[in-house]
Amino acid sequence: MAKALAILANQPNASAGLVRLGDKQILFSDCEQAFVMYARHGHSLVALFDPVGPQELWPDLLEKFMATARHQGSRPVFYQVSKAFLPHAFDCGLRPYKLGEQAVVDLTRFDLKGGAWLKLRRSINRAERDGLEFSMLSPGEVPEVIDELLSVSRAWLASHNASEKGFSLGTFDLAYVKACPVAIIRLEGRIVAFANILEAGQHGDAFIDLMRHIPETHRGMMDLLFVRIMEHMKARGFRTLNLGMAPLAGLADHHYAPLWNRLGREIFEFGERFYNFRGVQAFKSKFDPVWQPRYLVVSGRGLPLTSIFDVTMLIGGGLRGILRR
Repeated sequence: MAKALAILANQPNASAGLVRLGDKQILFSDCEQAFVMYARHGHSLVALFDPVGPQELWPDLLEKFMATARHQGSRPVFYQVSKAFLPHAFDCGLRPYKLGEQAVVDLTRFDLKGGAWLKLRRSINRAERDGLEFSMLSPGEVPEVIDELLSVSRAWLASHNASEKGFSLGTFDLAYVKACPVAIIRLEGRIVAFANILEAGQHGDAFIDLMRHIPETHRGMMDLLFVRIMEHMKARGFRTLNLGMAPLAGLADHHYAPLWNRLGREIFEFGERFYNFRGVQAFKSKFDPVWQPRYLVVSGRGLPLTSIFDVTMLIGGGLRGILRR
């Protein structure tokens, strides 16, 4: 982990900080200047995100990961990779399938002035008039309120009948939460919402990971939390803020679209019982992000249903976690 964190400090994508969760294995390049984080489920060896480290090291690391998968009798799977990874995947005979789009806010031009932001300004102004207060805690300040954060987290999970997820999503692990800055919203002195922030400070990227709140507190609470995070990170010199994925968003829906896209569009349209696809995309769209495609990359022919099942089980923590949303 110490070796991975040293590499992490010199790479541009804050979301790679999910390696801190400790729930993934780490495969280093031969020169130990790059790594892939991965986990196994079923017959899939699943790497999360692009390789972490200089892009010129990606091809050899990709081959090393595929050899590791073969040695273990597993299929190599890459989850949530960017367009930059695809040429290397093609060279190794892997096939991409679009998963959705990642919302990234350009903080250098983020400004609430103007008519386009009127609705959002009204929402956060109302929230502050009603007593909601924002603050950003440094990692050193987080232990003082960790019990309160845990209480908020448990209330949020209970209201959603959900269990903790993992792999590509943060979990309320005490060491993990204490390692990062945490943005909080208070009402009458009590914490009612929070989000932890992963940073790639040298390159100006930040990532909002774990988001929890007391249900039914205030309609504008999460608007206030996100806007103030953006303003705070911009003031500190950060250039981009990653809001995370909108699953199945942006899939082509024309006559020549592949079967994968058509299935994804059907799930997006009619799968609200299992996941709030439209709501997630609509909320993140409020902040005028740049939408960046993300892909599943696998070996073999046919739809990658088994690979998707294995990834889902990794994120959900097994079948019981999936059934609890």
